[in-house]
Amino acid sequence: MADTTTPTSRLPKIDKAWAASAAVLAGVALAEPAQLWPTIGFAVEALLGTAPFILFAVLAVAYVKAAGAETLLSRAFEGRETRMIVLAALLGGLSPFCSCQVIPFIAALLAVGAPLSAVMAFWLASPLMDPAMFLITSGTLGWDFAIGKTLAAVGIGLLGGVGTMMLKNSPVFADPLREKPQVGGCCGVKKPFQGKPVWRFWGEAERRETFRTEAMTNFVFLLKWLLLAYLLEAVMLRHIPAEMIANLLGGTGLWPVLLGAFVGAPAYLNGYAAVPLVDALLTQGMAPGAAMSFVVAGGVSCIPAAVAVWALVKPRVFAAYLGYAILGAMIAGLLWGAYA
Repeated sequence: MADTTTPTSRLPKIDKAWAASAAVLAGVALAEPAQLWPTIGFAVEALLGTAPFILFAVLAVAYVKAAGAETLLSRAFEGRETRMIVLAALLGGLSPFCSCQVIPFIAALLAVGAPLSAVMAFWLASPLMDPAMFLITSGTLGWDFAIGKTLAAVGIGLLGGVGTMMLKNSPVFADPLREKPQVGGCCGVKKPFQGKPVWRFWGEAERRETFRTEAMTNFVFLLKWLLLAYLLEAVMLRHIPAEMIANLLGGTGLWPVLLGAFVGAPAYLNGYAAVPLVDALLTQGMAPGAAMSFVVAGGVSCIPAAVAVWALVKPRVFAAYLGYAILGAMIAGLLWGAYA
C-alpha cells in the first residue's frame, strides 16, 4: 500500500540574534522613524571601528582550530592537583574555545578521573576570556579593562579550583557527576585529545577547509552579536537617563559591585554583546567596579556556559559553580573599583 501521508513542512530556523536586531530596527522605525538611520549609522560606525580587532581575532581562532591546538588542552590535567588547578585556570582564561566545545573535553576528563577541582577552575575561567574577547574588549573598553578581566578570569578559576579542592570531601562535591552526562557539543567536538597539532596546516586540504569554515563561522557569530549590541547601545544612550544609571550603579563601595554582579548573572546576552552595552553604561555613570562584576558574573552564568556545567554535574555542584561566580565577580569588582 502506498504511503499517502504528506510530509510535515518545517519552518526555517531563525537565528535569535539576527531576529532581535531586526526587531530593534522595526521598533525604532515604528516608534521614532527619524532615528532609524542615525541608529543604523551608529551601529555601522561602531562595527567599522571594531573591525580590525574582529578580523585579527577571527583569523587567530581559525588558525588554532585548523592546527588542532585544542589537543594540547589535556596536558593541563596531568600531575599534582595544585599544578592542574593553576594550569586549568590559566588555559581557561586564555583558550579560544566556546562553552559548548568544553563539554566533551570536560566529560572525557571527568571520565578518566581528573579531579573536579581542576575541572572547576577551567570551567569558571573559560567563558570569561579568549583571544577574540580580549581584542574586542580592549578595542572598546581599553587595554586596562581587558587585562583586568583576564586576571579576573584566572583569579576566579583559582578561587573555584582551590575551594573545590579544600571541600572535596564535603557532601557538596561527593559523587558530582550525573548518571548519564551529555557529552555532545553544539560545536561538533566529538573526539577530544586525539592527534597532534599541525602548525603548518595549509599543506592539508581538510585543515584548510577547517580554517575557512571556522573563520567564516566566527566572523558571522561576532558580527551578529556585536550588531545587536550596538543597536541596543544606540537606543540605550537615547532613552535611559544617565542619572538613573548613576544612581543605581554609580558611586563607590560594595553596593554597586553587588548589584552589578546580581544584575549581570541573569541579564547577560552574550560575552561579546555585553562589551558595547557596558561601554554605554559606563558613559552614563556606571561605576567601574560594577562594570567588572557585571561582566564576570554574567560571563560565567550565561546560558551556554551554565548549560555546559548543568549537563554533566549534579545540581549541588552546579549551585557551587554559581556561588563561585558571584563571589569571584564581587571580589573582581571591588579590586577593579579600587584600581580604577
